[in-house]
Amino acid sequence: MVLCPVIGKLLHKRVVLASASPRRQEILSNAGLRFEVFPSKFKEKLDKASFATPYGYAMETAKQKALEVANRMHQKDLRTPDVVIGADTIVTVGGLILEKPVDKQDAHRMLSLLSGREHSVFTGVAIVQCSSKDHQLDTRVSEFYEETKVKFSELSEELLWEYIHSGEPMDKAGGYGIQALGGMLVESVHGDFLNVVGFPLNHFCKQLVELYYPPRLEDPRQRVNYDSIPTVDTFEDLSDVERGGSEPAQRDTGSRDEKADAGAMGQGMAEAECHRTRETLPPFPTRLLELIDGFKLSKALFTACKLKVFDLLKDEAPQKAADIASKVDTSACGTERLLDICAAMGVLKKTKQGYSNTETANLYLVSDGEYSLHGFIMQNNDLTWNLFTYLEFAIREGRNQYHRALGKKAEDPFQDVHYQSPETRLRFMQAMHGMAKLTARQVATAFDLSCFSSACDVGGLCPPHVAQSGCCSTGHRVYIPTAGRRREEYSPPPLGWKDFPAGCTGALAQELAREYPHLQVTVFDLPDIMELAAHFQPAGPQAAQIHFAAGDFFRDPLPSAELYVLCRILHDWPDARVHKLLSRVAASCKPGAGLLLVETLLDEEEREVQGALIQSLNMLVQNEGRVRSLGEYQCLLELHGFRQVQVVHLGGVLDAILATKMAP
Repeated sequence: MVLCPVIGKLLHKRVVLASASPRRQEILSNAGLRFEVFPSKFKEKLDKASFATPYGYAMETAKQKALEVANRMHQKDLRTPDVVIGADTIVTVGGLILEKPVDKQDAHRMLSLLSGREHSVFTGVAIVQCSSKDHQLDTRVSEFYEETKVKFSELSEELLWEYIHSGEPMDKAGGYGIQALGGMLVESVHGDFLNVVGFPLNHFCKQLVELYYPPRLEDPRQRVNYDSIPTVDTFEDLSDVERGGSEPAQRDTGSRDEKADAGAMGQGMAEAECHRTRETLPPFPTRLLELIDGFKLSKALFTACKLKVFDLLKDEAPQKAADIASKVDTSACGTERLLDICAAMGVLKKTKQGYSNTETANLYLVSDGEYSLHGFIMQNNDLTWNLFTYLEFAIREGRNQYHRALGKKAEDPFQDVHYQSPETRLRFMQAMHGMAKLTARQVATAFDLSCFSSACDVGGLCPPHVAQSGCCSTGHRVYIPTAGRRREEYSPPPLGWKDFPAGCTGALAQELAREYPHLQVTVFDLPDIMELAAHFQPAGPQAAQIHFAAGDFFRDPLPSAELYVLCRILHDWPDARVHKLLSRVAASCKPGAGLLLVETLLDEEEREVQGALIQSLNMLVQNEGRVRSLGEYQCLLELHGFRQVQVVHLGGVLDAILATKMAP
């Protein structure tokens, strides 16, 4: 049974589906469409950042898929198809486009981002009408998109991994299939259910109506608005169209937002001048507006943390906005608005009973939690926010902006009053310690290091260059992650976490000792940082493997070791200081010794890795360092006698590089 006569108009045409998706095939087959399957070979590597909207990316991908199939069939002397259908489905949440996961960890990252939140599913569809004349292929493209809103329930780690291990997420956009096991994750759906499955059948049929049954323009009184699929009787009345055969009228159409809104303007005027179409209007800049408003969301989160809202709601029953306002000494109306935006961001739950913490808030935003990011957030609120206020000056002058943000000389930015005392430094380091353990595990297991019997974690107590955060004078830096969701123990952090320093508070030394019981690890850092080491010394069998040594890695002799580790160190320094540090490490290495670097790598064209580019801008306002590409690090290593370079991407924006010191 076909949806006659809409899909029936294609029954006598050669229709090709440029997709191997069994779900799209099933949807179209059930509708009665006869088609061939000819999967596209188009490489889905379009630059997402170049599209103003997620659906623009999906439509362009769908169009390129269909055009690739049409051209390939024509070039191979196969009979040119009449119609090629291309489709691409994506999931978007928080401005991120989620396609098919590359592995189980990527699936876990995606599903964790969706947990407890509403997201959008976009399917872009391209209908390419083909004809061939004098061996030349002529194509006419009609494209549209459909959006469906889907909300997930809060998902436990056990449920997430059980679903991932089923194998179902691996070939599906966003990492789930709503029509099968993934349906148990979904709390609500607003819009076309089949769109989430993979193909918006209803909108597809409406598009066929526009292509094959356009309204007659010569009599505006008889125009028909096809906002829904017309009845069979309606088609029978269009006798003049039927007399023209089954070929579509030669009329350009576009997406739902590009439907023609034609009207007669007067006798004698050309048709192009008679009708105004939405086709001439640019797409609504949703993504751009989200970027413009992004800083407001950050400030709202910072403010909620500063008011200790998440501490107040920890392990408590839901509370009304007025009650929360009275406890944190704020206005009721202002507090309610702040709580609402926190709920929209997914860090609070809002019910009829009031507001309560999500799992994310309890894990990361409560100030005394094991994995708390409260210290990071306060650092960004109190220091980094002020520095970025002067970004324009940093770009014009090419130097950091401590002198403007803090009223300090550029050469003396590290003695910030916020972090002069050991107590405030310790609180900040404790805030980072738990989360650093997750990244440390990734670093410790990135390569097989069993051939080394000793290691030196250079600058391994304090986060690399806390100069950025003003935490201490060691010249190390940290970067704040966005709020994430709980991961399985030691699984990679979700996309968007900004470079947790694995060496923070000796966390990497602990993980190296845990992974390699024969390995003796020395943590080397400044004396004032070593005073805080006792707070982070490991208990259990690893304690005997870890030693602490005080010194300045630019001036003092480095402890002897077979493996040296520079975790999130080199990016903080200009080339001259990097050469100095690498020369000191190389001088301490015997042939066969290893050097393990952990950094964020730019791609060679410095344009694709957004996290690395943001970090590069970050350093402009805060110090003289810079992010480098793999090629640049290889050159630096080779200049100092290190070869056999290996690279592992650790997830998020971190990369690990292992090199071997060669004989002179």
